[in-house]
Amino acid sequence: MPTLILVRHGRSTANTAGLLAGWTPGVALDERGTEQAAALPGRLAGLPLREAVISPLQRCQETVRPLLEARPDLPVHTDERIGECHYGDWSGRKLAELKDEPLMEVVQSHPSAAAFPGGESMRAMQHRAAEAVRDWNARVEREHGADAVYLMCSHGDIIKALVADALGLHLDLFQRVSVEPCSVTAIRYTRLRPYLVRLGDTGDLSSLAPRETPPEDDAPVGGGAGAP
Repeated sequence: MPTLILVRHGRSTANTAGLLAGWTPGVALDERGTEQAAALPGRLAGLPLREAVISPLQRCQETVRPLLEARPDLPVHTDERIGECHYGDWSGRKLAELKDEPLMEVVQSHPSAAAFPGGESMRAMQHRAAEAVRDWNARVEREHGADAVYLMCSHGDIIKALVADALGLHLDLFQRVSVEPCSVTAIRYTRLRPYLVRLGDTGDLSSLAPRETPPEDDAPVGGGAGAP
C-alpha cells in the first residue's frame, strides 16, 4: 500500500496571534509560513509524488502552492475530510482565554470525550480524517501501484490524530504527539500494519533548544506556532 506524506500547513497569522483558527476564513500564512512553503519543493524534491490532497482552508492551499508551481503535472484534489477540526464557538478565540474553560481540561486529558460547543467531537474529527486516508490509500494504490507516494496537506490536530490511528494509540494519547508548522510526517501503509517512518520532520533542530519562555505543559490545541 502507499506511503503517505503528511505536511502541516506553514505558520499562519492565527498561530502568531495565539488564536484557535479552526475554519475561520481568511487565515493566511504569515511571513515565516510563506518562507516555509517556498522551501517545501526542495525538501520534497526526491519524492516521486503521485497525487496531492489538500485541506480546503486557505493556509493549506497557500502552503502547497509553491510545490504545485514546481510540479505543474501533479494531480491535486481538495478534501474537506482533512480540514481542521470544527471548533465551533471556540473558533477565532484566543488560546489564552480558552485555557480557563472547563472543557480544556477534557481536551488535554481525555480528548475522546471532548466535543466543542457548536462544533464537532475530537472522535468525529479523527474518524473522518482516517476514513479519508483509507479511501485515498485505496485509490492511489489502484491508480499508481502499491509503492506509490502521495501527499496530504492538513492541520496539526488532524495529523496528530492520524499518527495515533496509525500507531494504534487511543485518541486520549494523541496530545503526546507534536507536529510543527510545515513539518513532514510520513506513514507507510502495508497489508499488515502502518509504519510511522517520519514524525514532525522540519529539517531544523532549533525547536529543541531551550527557550527564554519555557513551553507550556498543555498540548497546544490546533498544533501551536512552532519554534520562535
